[in-house]
Amino acid sequence: MTQPQRVPNAASASDMRLAEFIRQNLEPIVAEWIIFAGTRTPASENMTKLALKDHIVEILKFVADDLDTPQSMKEQVAKSKGQGPDETPFLRSAAEIHATLRLSDGFDIDQMVSEYRALRASVVKQWMARNQAPAATDIDDLTRFNEAIDQAMSESVTEYTKNINHSRDLFLGILGHDLRNPIGAASMAAQIILRLNILDPKEASLVSNIVTATDRATHILNDLLEVTRSSFGTEIPVVYELFDMEKLAHEIKDEMQTLTTSHILELVSNGNTEGKWDRARIGQVLSNLIGNAIQYSLPNSIVRISIAGVGEDVLITIHNLGGFITAEKIGTIFDSLTRGTNDGKESQQTTNLGLGLFIAKKIITAHGGKILVVSDPELGTTFTVSLPKSQKK
Repeated sequence: MTQPQRVPNAASASDMRLAEFIRQNLEPIVAEWIIFAGTRTPASENMTKLALKDHIVEILKFVADDLDTPQSMKEQVAKSKGQGPDETPFLRSAAEIHATLRLSDGFDIDQMVSEYRALRASVVKQWMARNQAPAATDIDDLTRFNEAIDQAMSESVTEYTKNINHSRDLFLGILGHDLRNPIGAASMAAQIILRLNILDPKEASLVSNIVTATDRATHILNDLLEVTRSSFGTEIPVVYELFDMEKLAHEIKDEMQTLTTSHILELVSNGNTEGKWDRARIGQVLSNLIGNAIQYSLPNSIVRISIAGVGEDVLITIHNLGGFITAEKIGTIFDSLTRGTNDGKESQQTTNLGLGLFIAKKIITAHGGKILVVSDPELGTTFTVSLPKSQKK
């Protein structure tokens, strides 16, 4: 594989083509570009000029050589789409390395793309300011130059995205396999020990705590998997089936009641509460919302759950006393990695990352529903979920 062969061009000071201008003015072009790249904070705050420069010089040199290389109409069309010729992989390599370095330096993809825009602007601005009368070849040079920059930018974006996707897959793999398996093994071993009935009451209590802790760790892993998929644009899958929301709510309520002795869970329902939803996902919503209400309610208080069929929707309301949420917090309570409040203050004893409400909203939105929250220091906090009984086609 070789670089493009230059076509000789006797450029003089009066008729210098863009390719030769780039070669002769690499230093001022790159200097202006470095100033711009240095503004891409916070990623560039601790970077040296050499680090900012990395492969821009190589990309510019190749662009100049490319401008001097004859190009067929087919090659021009391919390049306009950001596709470089197979026989000239150098530009892709320089652009790919630039993308990899930028990712490792903490640049986001928008910052990296803006660098290419700045590079384009720097070259064109300095070339147009060279005090030379416009030539008939200027339009062709600019067109070829823009195509080459677009190709480099496309290759950088592709490489950047590929590396991001690899990191995501690695993260999901660690969560879904490397951590889940040892946690599952510990949980299974603890459950077997309990079933053997060979422990005294104190030992049995300790092993029971292990079972509870590993189950909680598994739930946290599942939540993190959901958040990671959502953060990378992967929608939560939904499988619809017909069931009665009231019956599911009773099941989840009874399950959650076994986890608390300091709260009473009450459930009331009215109207037609049948519909088509994802049963497992809606169960996850109910579990998250009820668990949140228990966590932030006053000790020995009642958590009230209501299921009501209202026209074409089913309304779910969950109310608890205590855990007042400020107006400022309500605006971000459904964001990932944010937590609720306890009388307007962060709970100091919980390790909850705030994933439950984020995931609940994702599931509800996937069903075409809505979730709202109102909170008052005296009246308590109420979450209201509205879900259509059937999906509109």
